This record gives sequence, C-alpha cells and structure tokens, in this order.
Amino acid sequence: MDINSLLLIFFIVAALQPAVQQATLAAMRRRALEKISKQREATVITLIHRQETISLLGLPLMRHIDIDDAESVLQAIRETPAGRPIEIILHTPGGLVLAASQIATALADHDGPVTAVVPHYAMSGGTMIALAADEIVLERHAALGPIDPQLGQYPGASILAAIERPGSHDDQTLILGDIAWKALQQVEAFATKLLERRMSPARARDVARLLASGTWTHDHPLMSPDLDALGLSIRIGVQEEERALMRLYPQPRGRQSPVEYFPGRPNAPGLPPGRERPRRKRPVRSPSVEK
Repeated sequence: MDINSLLLIFFIVAALQPAVQQATLAAMRRRALEKISKQREATVITLIHRQETISLLGLPLMRHIDIDDAESVLQAIRETPAGRPIEIILHTPGGLVLAASQIATALADHDGPVTAVVPHYAMSGGTMIALAADEIVLERHAALGPIDPQLGQYPGASILAAIERPGSHDDQTLILGDIAWKALQQVEAFATKLLERRMSPARARDVARLLASGTWTHDHPLMSPDLDALGLSIRIGVQEEERALMRLYPQPRGRQSPVEYFPGRPNAPGLPPGRERPRRKRPVRSPSVEK
C-alpha cells in the first residue's frame, strides 16, 4: 500500500471519528436515561445546555432554551400517560420566555407528580421551568436565579429605572420602557400563577415579585437557603444516576478542563484514627422573604 492510500485512509478515519464518538455517546445517554426511567418509574426528560461547537469553524456557541427545545419537551410530556411521574433534569443558563413558559405550563398541567432536578444550575428560564415542578431537587451548592425579563442586552427593570431618572429621554428609550413594563408584568403574573399551586395567593405574589422585578442582578445565584426562605419545595441531594448522566454531556472537543483534583482520604495524614479535621461553621444567610 503506497503512502497516498495510507493518507487517504487516515483522513477518512479522522473525518469519521467525531461522528462515531457522538453516536457512541448518544447511545450511552439513552441507556442512562432508560436506567433512571426504570428506577424512578417515570418519564425522564433532559434539558441540558453545554457550550457547543459550530461545525468546521470550531467557534464556541452558548446554547439556550429555544422553540425547538420547547417543541421536543412538549412532545415528551404529551406522550407521558396521565398519572405517570415526570422528572426533568435542568442544566441551562435560560433562554426565550416564550419557550420556557410553554414548557412550564405543560409541566404544571401534567396529571402526575413532576420533579425538577438541578445538578448545577438552572437560571432565568430554567428557574421558571423549575417553578412548575411539585418538587425541586438540587445539589447543595446548585443554584436557580431571578426570572426578570431581559430586553436585548439590558434588564427590563434597569430600563424602567433609567426612565424614572430626571432628564429627557429619546423615543427609543421610552418605547423600550413601555415594552419592559409589559414584560415585567407578564412574567410576574405567570410566576404567580405557577406558585399559587403550592402557596397562598398573597405569598405567591410576593415571591413572584421578588423573582421577576429585578431585585437582584440577572445572574445572581439563589441557593438552597434562599430558596427555602422563599418557601419553595426543595430537597437537597441529586442521586448518583443523574450525576453519572451529566458526565455524558461533556464540553466540546478541543476544550481542556482547567480543573484537576485528587480525592484524598477522609482522614488527613498525621491525625489519629477516628479523628477528622474540624469542620468550618456554616455561614447563616438572611432570608429574602419571611415565611
């Protein structure tokens, strides 16, 4: 075999390798989903957004909740029989209000228990979807986030705050202010409707206003103490099956993780057997809303 044939075979194998790896990974995900579904006796849906890579160009592209996601999730919910539990695994920075609202509404309308599992984070639209669940299961340091609407690169609440300041404002700013006000009202009303299924109407309105009105910056993490103070139904502790599934959604090829670690022994060297290093006291976080 001459050198040209060897080069041709090499390039063919190199071209096919990503497709083969992707197909293998997809098969492993299907087996993991099937395993969790059988163990939980539930329909398991994933909404996991990693940083993807554009074909050929290799440019990073951050994924968000979009209409295609909503169409796929709604189909999965429609195909789930009444009374059968649904578990939706969320790992997302958020996305379109329209798409997130459709998914949240379909989950809230499902005739059966719904659990949202958040291994790391579910911000913005991901939080809106989690609010539709009967229970939210999180890792101890996982986070949800505010759901205040964003208009392009600006938070709607910030646009309104700018308009309220003294001075003249151009027509475009005033138009954006009108849209922002409507968007804030719409998202708050929708969140209130979701929350009223689990708490009193008055408290649902208060919690929805906190989440939707721009109280925090849009990327502010709301962790388990904050969520518990808000009165949401949360449980700490994502099970190993869901953790294993998340490992089947790696970052794209070509990006090496900057994090490496070695899991040491529970007892550090030099300490007598049966003794461990003293644990630090956990900080007390002030609740955002009183129960």
